[in-house]
Amino acid sequence: MASTTSGDVLPTGSRIFINFPDLLFIPEWVIGGLVWTLVASTRITPDNPLGWVMFVSIFCFIGTTLWLFIFACGGNQSNFWPGLDTGFHFLAVVFYLSASVVLAYITIQENSSATFESLKIYRLDISAVVMSHVATLFYFLHAIFSAIRWKRA
Repeated sequence: MASTTSGDVLPTGSRIFINFPDLLFIPEWVIGGLVWTLVASTRITPDNPLGWVMFVSIFCFIGTTLWLFIFACGGNQSNFWPGLDTGFHFLAVVFYLSASVVLAYITIQENSSATFESLKIYRLDISAVVMSHVATLFYFLHAIFSAIRWKRA
């Protein structure tokens, strides 16, 4: 009886750029980098919540970069990688969702005290909120389809 190995399930090399959900690595990486840049380019009074948002964006950016390189180099051929892939993307969804809510709350609070001079910063914060929610969506889709792939293996 033939057994199913993870080599049949997880793509390696350039196949990650044509297989779904691994195709989502690129938009996750780009949007996560945008969140990191947009949050870093503003200065808002409550540092602590923005520190969490920066941690999440940097953690997920570096994690996605490492994950992309591991998949591209073919280091994902053991049996535990489908579950690890699902776990990483689920953790990224939870982190990004919490960071998105915090960032949206801070941006709403800043709107009440927005002046003409702070309008540029306010617009950057709105962009960061939107990009953070888009990153959450991409990580969510990747987590769901990775879980489906993991259960299929």
